[in-house]
Amino acid sequence: MATNTGTFSYTEDSIKSLDWKEHIRLRPGMYIGKLGDGSAQDDGIYVLVKEIIDNSIDEHVMGFGRTIDVRVYDHKVVVRDYGRGIPLGKVVDCVSKINTGGKYDSQAFQKSVGLNGVGTKAVNALSGYFKVQSFRDKKAKVAEFKRGELTNSEKIKSTGERNGTLIIFEPDDSVFKNYHFIPEFLENQLWNYAYLNSGLTINFNGKKYHSANGLLDLLTNRTDQDDLRYPIIHLKGDDIEVALTHGGQYGEEYYSFVNGQYTTQGGTHLAAFKEAIVKTVRDFYGKNFEAADIRASVVGAISVRVIEPVFESQTKTKLGSQNIAPDGPTMRSFINDFMKRALDNFLHRQPKTAEALLKRILQSERERKDIAGIKKLANERAKKANLHNKKLRDCRIHLNDKGLAEGDNQSMLFITEGDSASGSITKSRNVQTQAVFSLRGKPLNCFGLTKKVVYENEEFNLLQHALNIEDGLDGLRYSKIIIATDADVDGMHIRLLMLTFFLQFFPELVKRGYLYILETPLFRVRNKKDTIYCYSEEEKVRAMNKLGSSAEITRFKGLGEISPNEFGGFIGKDIRLEPIILKKDTTIHQLLTFYMGKNTPDRQRFIIDNLKIEKDIVDEEEGVAVA
Repeated sequence: MATNTGTFSYTEDSIKSLDWKEHIRLRPGMYIGKLGDGSAQDDGIYVLVKEIIDNSIDEHVMGFGRTIDVRVYDHKVVVRDYGRGIPLGKVVDCVSKINTGGKYDSQAFQKSVGLNGVGTKAVNALSGYFKVQSFRDKKAKVAEFKRGELTNSEKIKSTGERNGTLIIFEPDDSVFKNYHFIPEFLENQLWNYAYLNSGLTINFNGKKYHSANGLLDLLTNRTDQDDLRYPIIHLKGDDIEVALTHGGQYGEEYYSFVNGQYTTQGGTHLAAFKEAIVKTVRDFYGKNFEAADIRASVVGAISVRVIEPVFESQTKTKLGSQNIAPDGPTMRSFINDFMKRALDNFLHRQPKTAEALLKRILQSERERKDIAGIKKLANERAKKANLHNKKLRDCRIHLNDKGLAEGDNQSMLFITEGDSASGSITKSRNVQTQAVFSLRGKPLNCFGLTKKVVYENEEFNLLQHALNIEDGLDGLRYSKIIIATDADVDGMHIRLLMLTFFLQFFPELVKRGYLYILETPLFRVRNKKDTIYCYSEEEKVRAMNKLGSSAEITRFKGLGEISPNEFGGFIGKDIRLEPIILKKDTTIHQLLTFYMGKNTPDRQRFIIDNLKIEKDIVDEEEGVAVA
């Protein structure tokens, strides 16, 4: 067999060693997950913020510093804590040398958020500008970096500042393209810190974040109190805190934390918590209820403190520790024993809560049996339909596929209406990571309907199976679910109906940040040399000023009007997505009642005010002066 030795020479010169910052910049996904532009709550720029605040939180947990000041500008983050301050002689090393830090001293940081000393170095390497300043015993040390390279290291000076550490950084715009911070995502992060650290106050852009009641406050603020079947159960023990209730929503919803870290993908502690709920309830009532009936509509939160936790990635989104401590009990037995004792005792002391819980379980049992027959038929229809229909044009890579590096999996599902629109997306998409689901006409308004309709309605049933969310989000196949409709009245109505479907039956999908709206350009402004796509009236005016009076203006009235070649530019690396965010003080019931319930004067005024936007665009196209 002939070999081609001229193409690639494998010698000693082929072996390269990267220094710390080069490796981080070459493989950022290993350290901060996916990059993104800030439109998703787990995008890299939020991980950078978290890595810096985590260090301040660890100081607070150790008993040093009750306040953290955070300021976030368009492209700059400032974090100041009032802990002990980095030892002045090690300031540069602590932010620029891998395997350097105080967290290797297990006595000093036994239950720290991070133990490997990488986080701050990753922020430094991935920042266009990075400054660290430590204040300690009336002295201060400052150092500045650019993309991990030291640019300024000042001598230790006297200071009147309180002890602590100041970090200022600007994410590198050559790594994070067109990024922007969404305040709601940062607020969620900061509230989680406050819930998990009693006595801590975080000042963020002029607003205070403080919690006196921990996970009880978390569930109080993230549930519709009028919809709860019984008051929130709040239980605390050594190194564990839980909160639990049942609402009226479909599905299960959990918040899990380890050493103050929000583990968005759960892990061993969450699995044990869910198992313990079922086991304790079965034992208390002396009945072998189905696990799904016990956990249906549950809203729960668990926080544990673990010595030397093991996470499945640097971003610490999933706990892998099998034990609560290296020589301690297993995570499973620790949480099961606590729940058996604390929850069982609580239910014996609170008979009204125990009665309400039992009623909710029996209701879930009746609902499950009621749809059992139609569910079986619907699943059979979905399997047959998937063999030959064209509703789903799938991609090749899906969420959580094995063998993918962390941060690389950004599979998307576009939900669109009409053959022309779905055709344009299908022809221009990346078949590796982008799938298309085609709606047939307007979806059913499912506000106020039971989950039975999901199996009775072919569109909803097939969509549910395409997403693989019938039994929860563990099997979800896409990291982003994108509603892609025309920017007209009909398109907005379809968008609203789809939002209603997800909020009504799969609220956790929305709360966990999987749902988006695709932004497509309203106008194309071009001359012989340049073409500019505009997403708003303001962008159109700027483009006209830039390209001159002879520029040609095209108003896109539907996705189907945009050619596949042109459309490819709108769903590629410069894709614009608007995340669906539920604000802290908005409940799903209130939201759906306002938009999808009976017409009210408030909603009529809202519609009139927002229709004016569409009318203004039409008027201008027809040459009518706009007020």
